[in-house]
Amino acid sequence: MKKSSRYENASILDTLSLGQDTQYDSDYNPSLLQAVPRSLNRDDLQLQAQNLPFQGFDLWGLYELSWLNSKGKPVVATAHCKVDAKSENLIESKSFKLYLNSLNQHKFDSNDAVLATLTRDLSACAQGQVEVTLYTDLDQNYEVLGSFDGTLIDELDIEVSDFEFNPDYLNHSTSEQQVNETLYSHLLKSNCLVTNQPDWGSVLIKYQGPKINQEQLLRYLISFRQHNEFHEQCVERIFQDINHYCKPTKLTVFARYTRRGGLDINPFRSNFESGITTPRLLRQ
Repeated sequence: MKKSSRYENASILDTLSLGQDTQYDSDYNPSLLQAVPRSLNRDDLQLQAQNLPFQGFDLWGLYELSWLNSKGKPVVATAHCKVDAKSENLIESKSFKLYLNSLNQHKFDSNDAVLATLTRDLSACAQGQVEVTLYTDLDQNYEVLGSFDGTLIDELDIEVSDFEFNPDYLNHSTSEQQVNETLYSHLLKSNCLVTNQPDWGSVLIKYQGPKINQEQLLRYLISFRQHNEFHEQCVERIFQDINHYCKPTKLTVFARYTRRGGLDINPFRSNFESGITTPRLLRQ
C-alpha cells in the first residue's frame, strides 16, 4: 500500500483495523475504538501540542446510529460529535464505525444513557474533550442542504499536468493588496493513509492579509489528489502551508468530506474564530 507521508512507517498504523478483514461485533465493545496520535503528522509539520497556531475541532456526522430501548425496541438516530483539536488522538474512522455497530443490539435505559456512553467512550479514545449531540427526531430538518458562502475558485480555466503534492504553488503567490475574503473549492481529493482509497471533500479558506493568487491556490489544492493522509491531517497541512507561504494575519480552514460508512468528518482549524456555521453540502 502506498503511503506518501513521512510518517508512513509508523508502527501504530500497522495495528489499525483499517484495511484489515474485520468481524462485526454485535456486543457493545468500547475497546473497538482505535486512536491515532495527532503527533504523527504534527511532528512532520513542526507543530507543538503545547503551542498550536490554531484552535479547532473535528466535527463528525453520525448517520447510522441505533440501539435498543429498555424494552428491546430499536431506536434510530443521528448525531454530531465534536472532537477538540487539542486532544491527544484523532479517532480512526473504521474503528468508529465498528464501535457504533456494537451498539445496535445493546439495551439502554434512556437517550441520556446513550449520550453519556458515547461521550465517555469517545473522550477516552481521543484523550481530550468530546462533545456529542444526539438527534432522535428524524422528521426534524435540523441540517438543511446549502453551500459555502464565498468565492468558488473551481471555474478558473487552468491546465494541470502534475498531480504530485506541491506546497511550493503557494510560494510567491500573494500580492501587496490587503484583503479580507473567503474562497472555497470542491476539488479537494486525497487518499486514505492506510488503504489508499479516495477521500473527497470541499474546503473553505477564510483569511485576512495579502491577497492570495486564486490560480496558485487551486493548483495547490489539486496537488493533494494523490497525497495520502487522513482528513484531519490534510486540513492541518493546508492551514500550515497557507500560514507559512501566504502569511495571513487571520486564517480559517474548514473542510467537509463526503460520507463513508455512515460517517463524515469535517475538520475545522482557525487562529481567530472558535467555530463556523455552514450547511451540509450536496455531496454529504
